[in-house]
Amino acid sequence: MLGVGASGPVHADPPAPVSALPGARPTLEERDAWAVLAGVRGLGPVGFGLLLRRYGSGAAILREASSPGGARRLVEPEEASQGPAEPAEGVSQAIADGIARAADGAALTIGRIRSLGLAVVTVEDPLYPIRLTQIEMPPHLIYVLGSPGAMHAEAVIAIVGTRRPTDAGRAIAARLAANLAAVGASVVSGLAIGIDGAAHAATLQAGGTTVAVIGSGHAKLHPRVHGRLADAVVASGGAVISELGPDVEPSRGTFPRRNRVISGLADATVVIEAPARSGALITASWALEQGRECYLVPGAIDAPASAGCLAFLREFPDRARIVAGIPQLIDDLGLADHLTQPGVTSDVAATLTGVGEVAGRIGREIAVGRATVDELVASTGWPVATVLAALTILERAGLTVGAHGRFRAAGALAAADPDKSRQRPRTIV
Repeated sequence: MLGVGASGPVHADPPAPVSALPGARPTLEERDAWAVLAGVRGLGPVGFGLLLRRYGSGAAILREASSPGGARRLVEPEEASQGPAEPAEGVSQAIADGIARAADGAALTIGRIRSLGLAVVTVEDPLYPIRLTQIEMPPHLIYVLGSPGAMHAEAVIAIVGTRRPTDAGRAIAARLAANLAAVGASVVSGLAIGIDGAAHAATLQAGGTTVAVIGSGHAKLHPRVHGRLADAVVASGGAVISELGPDVEPSRGTFPRRNRVISGLADATVVIEAPARSGALITASWALEQGRECYLVPGAIDAPASAGCLAFLREFPDRARIVAGIPQLIDDLGLADHLTQPGVTSDVAATLTGVGEVAGRIGREIAVGRATVDELVASTGWPVATVLAALTILERAGLTVGAHGRFRAAGALAAADPDKSRQRPRTIV
């Protein structure tokens, strides 16, 4: 079982999985109990799993904490409750006292959650993201503001990076997010200033769906400057989620926990600009630990903003992959496969993902040899004006050139391999 340290994944003694009701949906009382316990500072998945194994349910934990001497028994369980070969295990006194206080204020906590409009999704719920159930130490519950369905997209890609990006790094994040939205992928990130914010904003501008995983409670949104961005994420059909109670303040320890959820929600994680010791590299480490794909934008060898990416690529040469370009990444992820057709490989389709649906269709027609406006009109059934407008977009993007009434592929579109037989199917987890 993995633990969470300040620098990323660490190994710990393996507690049993967090599960109180295998194969059953939690009752409202049990869901509320889990929500109350999730707000206890310092009680993470490992400690919660320990208590859940002992008491059988979240409601039973709260009843114990509310009873005379209950907090003491959470720390040092009575020997009579243990089997002869099972040592007594408890939580720290500080956590036990926190559970007792949470039990006393349970009604207020539940009222607070509902007043904020949060949905509570436990690991036993059908709405719990299946990708998260497949990682070690999944959150026992998540608070969701917005649509829980946003976490269940067919393809989900995480984009993370430094809080202090260069203009080029910010532009790459925006372009990548827009291209991912164009091929129907959902983008997940951490709502932080910098690369995260650029990825969220570009996804929304492209009409896509994005999920923000925050390292605080919803009532203590961090950073506060992204409050409007969070509102836009929710309004667009996305979600802002956290495993922390609504009034939990952000701290140094909450962000590594947040990072494992970001990578755990995604099929692959892409790191764009990460200096040495960047928190984005923790997310990259989680992705590898979770068996997910990890891609890094390399950058210049003397650029401080890229030092962490380059070091990570050097440390994990057989597992971390380089981002050679946005079309190449779209192809590597297998996200352009649904745009292929006879004569148009995923390599060609990926090159056209950033120009829009109409221009992309015209580009694919040119790739298979249709060279005149008349041929393009006949193959698409579109008006001449629509075809000409699409050709203008392609020419401005440097993907086609025209001469004497005939058009051909240019630039990256010409460089795409039309005979590539490799079709790398994307594995959906």
